[in-house]
Amino acid sequence: MQTHFSLSALADPDMAQSEKILRACVHCGFCTATCPTYLLTGDELDSPRGRIYLIKEMLEHERPADARTARHIDRCLSCLSCMTTCPSSVHYMHLVDHARAHIEKTFERPFEERALRAALAFVLPRPALFRLALRLAALARPFRDHFPQRLRALFVLAPKSLPAPSDVDRPQVVPAQGARRMRVALLNGCAQTVLDTRINEATVRLLTRHDIEVVIAEGAGCCGALPHHLGKVGQSHAFARRNVEAWTREIETGGLDHIVINTSGCGTSVKDYGFMFRNDAKFAAKAARISAIARDVSEIIAGLDLKASGAAPRLRVAYHSACSLQHGQKITREPVEALERAGFDVVAPPEGHICCGSAGTYNLLQSEMADELRARKVASIESVAPDVIAAGNLGCMVQIGAGTQIPVVHTVELLDWASGGPKPAALGG
Repeated sequence: MQTHFSLSALADPDMAQSEKILRACVHCGFCTATCPTYLLTGDELDSPRGRIYLIKEMLEHERPADARTARHIDRCLSCLSCMTTCPSSVHYMHLVDHARAHIEKTFERPFEERALRAALAFVLPRPALFRLALRLAALARPFRDHFPQRLRALFVLAPKSLPAPSDVDRPQVVPAQGARRMRVALLNGCAQTVLDTRINEATVRLLTRHDIEVVIAEGAGCCGALPHHLGKVGQSHAFARRNVEAWTREIETGGLDHIVINTSGCGTSVKDYGFMFRNDAKFAAKAARISAIARDVSEIIAGLDLKASGAAPRLRVAYHSACSLQHGQKITREPVEALERAGFDVVAPPEGHICCGSAGTYNLLQSEMADELRARKVASIESVAPDVIAAGNLGCMVQIGAGTQIPVVHTVELLDWASGGPKPAALGG
């Protein structure tokens, strides 16, 4: 794509990076075939190619974002399916992230929308506040029809009850059960520690059972992805910086082989910390070191000799490949192979490359499109008649679970059960 950025614009490192990405696009349109929002609307501006044109027009002319540009960028899920499809290797993720930051800085949204986005960016990454907000939502649920349409999705997705905070999420070191083969830090996260404490518990059991020492580092928490995808760069960088510092302290004191992440949306962000801080001369090396040792939990499991106990039956498992895992991190084989080695019958639903509509806060901010995508995803999964659905991302689990009666569990919960852990609660454990 030909561009005409001014020299003054290109003096900005972010602008120069986006210009480089724009030049890689050859207008081929392959991305339109796999873009979920384009499949729903048929609108060129709801495709990656259309959004690239909007972003180019906005950045090249150094102008504030307008309502049309904001609307179509907001509709992007950041599922990154387009990056898997693109023959020219256009790094759409970094481009749309820059566009979101520019929109956040230059476009004034209606007050109700600004307030909701600000609340989500502030509350969700803070477990104590998020827990309180969900309790208030439960109390207000009977009156949800009196709230504005935009807020009703909050009540639909809010759970009716919450687990108690888990001891496994406090800072600590959990020793390996046998001779230590590896020392890792687990990102326990933010929303996950409120919505489903069993995922981190199963992860710790699974890893320590296979002779891996697990550290929950003091000061680590939200990866920064939630505010980052809302264009709130300052907030996202603050969370990311805190994690880098926390894990660096662990590297320097006790050593770490890897940072292990069991929520793939977070993993995509942590693996991008090096890029995020590339322009910070004093911090870039630290961030890059953390990104270099970050691993999805399935990547760690791939190198283990799973100790199958024989307790779990050979269930038919529909594996949902989260977009952030298959498109963001290019991990597709490892979770399936681990489930098969554990004795499960794994089936791949059709349209496995299409997003379920979760996408961080997307199902709260773009609820109508998210509902359509969930219905499409659930129909795809139910067509293979599984006993259980497995996924590696909490957001997908919540989104899909709201549309089906089939139990939805995290991949590590099944692997933990198969190697001696408890039966997942969603299966009646």
